[in-house]
Amino acid sequence: MPFSDANGAGFENKLAELVANELGKTLFYTWWAQRRGFIRNTLKAGACDLVMGVPTNYDAVETTLRYYRSAYVFVSRADRELDVTSLADDRLRTLKIGVHLVGDDGMNTPPAHVLGARGVVSNVVGYSIFGDYREPSPALRPIQAVENGTLDVAAVWGPFAGYEAKHASAPLHIDMIARTDEYAPLQFAFDISMGVRKGDDKLKRRLDDIIRRKSGVIHALLESYGVPLVDGD
Repeated sequence: MPFSDANGAGFENKLAELVANELGKTLFYTWWAQRRGFIRNTLKAGACDLVMGVPTNYDAVETTLRYYRSAYVFVSRADRELDVTSLADDRLRTLKIGVHLVGDDGMNTPPAHVLGARGVVSNVVGYSIFGDYREPSPALRPIQAVENGTLDVAAVWGPFAGYEAKHASAPLHIDMIARTDEYAPLQFAFDISMGVRKGDDKLKRRLDDIIRRKSGVIHALLESYGVPLVDGD
């Protein structure tokens, strides 16, 4: 969560249901962890026809129009009144910070890269973006650690933060990470699309039409899950 689960409770589950209804098709799921080989073993293998939630212009697939744009955020307990908005904030040298780590080959999230480049290392706690799938929603762990006071702040992808904030045991404060231009070409905000097999232009066009016509419904769905939405060209 908040993306999907076996009970169909995630916003990508709900969006998949909307798409299937609009296409007049029966919805079936192919479950596969989003690790190396994800597209090869699902879409390219013919096990499914559509992948939810891929970065727009992701080279491995043909992507639709974006259906939302979100960004990396800082999360802290509201009662701490930290209001951290910049990775250059000197307080980050002493606060205990949680970040997501991606894989074992140095492919880490933009906040983790910047903190490392700034020498903010010893007080940073890394959490695998994948985690242990025997646990519910393992990617929420750094935000939950902020809730219980184990961490002071977490720098995470916005949809994780927004969803957990709606269910948190203690009020959380969320700020978009600001002043990120100086870290280019690293990106902190991303357009998100659906992905189909290369060359499946007919399905892509039908999905683009659904995204256009149902944009208000999709926007309301995302907001109901707390997804921080940002404007983009």
